[in-house]
Amino acid sequence: MSHPTGNANVRAVLAALDRDQLLDTFYTTVGLRSGGFLQRTMPRSFRGRAQRRAYEIEHGHIVFHPLREMLRLIGCGNIDAVYADLDQHVAAQLASQHLEASAVYCYEDGALETFRAAQALGMTRFYDLPIAYWETSQRLLREEVERLPAWEPTLVGTRDSQEKLARKTEELELANVVICPSRFVEESLPAAVRASRMCVRAEFGSPIVGAARSRGIDSSSNSTPLRVLFAGSMTQRKGLADVFAAMKLLNRSDVQLVVMGSPVAPLDFYRKELAIFEYEPPRPHAEVLALMQRCDVFVLPSLVEGRALVQQEAMACGLPLIVTANAGGDDLIEEGGTGFLIPIRAPEKIAEKIAWFADHRDALPAMREATQRKAVSYTWERY
Repeated sequence: MSHPTGNANVRAVLAALDRDQLLDTFYTTVGLRSGGFLQRTMPRSFRGRAQRRAYEIEHGHIVFHPLREMLRLIGCGNIDAVYADLDQHVAAQLASQHLEASAVYCYEDGALETFRAAQALGMTRFYDLPIAYWETSQRLLREEVERLPAWEPTLVGTRDSQEKLARKTEELELANVVICPSRFVEESLPAAVRASRMCVRAEFGSPIVGAARSRGIDSSSNSTPLRVLFAGSMTQRKGLADVFAAMKLLNRSDVQLVVMGSPVAPLDFYRKELAIFEYEPPRPHAEVLALMQRCDVFVLPSLVEGRALVQQEAMACGLPLIVTANAGGDDLIEEGGTGFLIPIRAPEKIAEKIAWFADHRDALPAMREATQRKAVSYTWERY
């Protein structure tokens, strides 16, 4: 198995393979062994960040290939080069070493050379596709350039080179099994691929949020604004322009928009699009959950995702959702119970649902309970 940077779903796959003694080797770039000497002795201020690169492996091996990623982290190089470099390293290891493994498990953009080497050795190729297939993504994003040209600089995916897209195509062609995190991703695959490959849909697990909500809404009072949270990269791929348009349509003093995420344009650009919103910069995961617990409703009208894990994080904190099926969590929605599913590119529908929440404060306590129950039913063990 290989992945350059690791994340929650990578760790879940890794833990399951290792627990059942199916893991031979995990290849990554920069990392630590969870609970190891270095992690125990490093300054406390660094431990939270280090935990994102810590791996707990009991039976298998872990191999670090750090140089390219270390250069990127200090500003030299890009993530595509990191993915390609690790992919080439793993392929070389497969070709030069005798391994007992009979399969490889790789992720989009980091699988091509490994799959080529694995095919030559007769190994099964598992392909984890964390976002909609590129043909679907490119179509939706290019349509958005025509619809909202001012937001084009935020649509980073439109700049993928033909070489990169060709790599994605060949990766999929070489895969025996395709792992999809949502119905949207599975349905984005070409029909011929779905007919000829085993496609597995596996929805992510939700975080465990032990602390009680620090913000409660008095169901009989409208004395505080309804706090609507958008969290994620500040791009129109995630529908932020439509959220801004919805807030203009609403024009209500009893609704407050909170935007937390990484700007991909100067903040002045966003303020010109919507003058009044509360901006919150990115922060460690525990602090993200704390912010969610100070909000009331979560909105994510994405055009292209895989399965935005932030939806389940928000639900675990008791926030009902206003989301599109393209955010990859249509199965999370019990209409009017855990939130509302809306079409893409529909600011008027976003405004309509936010207004519903503002006008039905008495429904929020029951919806908070319903969203939390729904969230905890999605476990990493199930995934």
